[in-house]
Amino acid sequence: MANWNDPQPTKVGFGGSPTLNGDVIGRAGAIDQGLRSHMLSIYNYMASGVLLSGAVALLFQGVAAQMMLDRNPLMWLIMLAPLGFVFAISLGANRFSTATLQALFWGFATVMGLSLSTIFVVYTGASIATTFFAAAAAFAGLSLVGYTTKKDLSGMGSFLIMGVVGLLVASIINIFLKSPGLYWAISFLGVLIFAGLTAYDTQKLKQQYDYVRGTEFAGKAVVLGALTLYLDFINMFQFLLSFMGDRR
Repeated sequence: MANWNDPQPTKVGFGGSPTLNGDVIGRAGAIDQGLRSHMLSIYNYMASGVLLSGAVALLFQGVAAQMMLDRNPLMWLIMLAPLGFVFAISLGANRFSTATLQALFWGFATVMGLSLSTIFVVYTGASIATTFFAAAAAFAGLSLVGYTTKKDLSGMGSFLIMGVVGLLVASIINIFLKSPGLYWAISFLGVLIFAGLTAYDTQKLKQQYDYVRGTEFAGKAVVLGALTLYLDFINMFQFLLSFMGDRR
């Protein structure tokens, strides 16, 4: 969810129409090419982060299994570490350099991989792979919708964010209740909410390009955008795994 530098679409004022059609077409073409390059950079960072997390999860699945068996308290640190990186990147976006944000993003992807390694203890590798590709296909389709649709999705934002907060609260409550019905409801709503966020965030990142292009913040915007889409994808994947995953 990209909460930084929330844009409002700019409009040409009355009487402000350009005088040279060739100049307008040239600038529009440059903006369009720049936008494609900007979004491609975001997708590349996001995909690289997901691949890094997956590689780390595969490498450390045996360690995670042993730590869970031993009830090692270090597991809590591993589970909560990604949240710390998310806060650091989000809150430090204006203060940190682009290089620092990039380093934090790769650090986040690494510790997220350590956290995700526990799913190999619960689910079979084949079902994890199937769910991953299903989530990837859904993410690609939803992000394409967000990028190409002419419909303004901004009205969905507040509703979806409230939904995420509701999911978090319900998940904490269910730690104590241990209700199977509530668990399935949370998983079902989680898939729907993060599916909606994928389209919404993609459109928002596209709109934000007008405000960051040619500025020092452009490089930072790529990292922040990649983090936003990474979170949308990984949450959708985890909730979907609740339905598609075969438990060991």
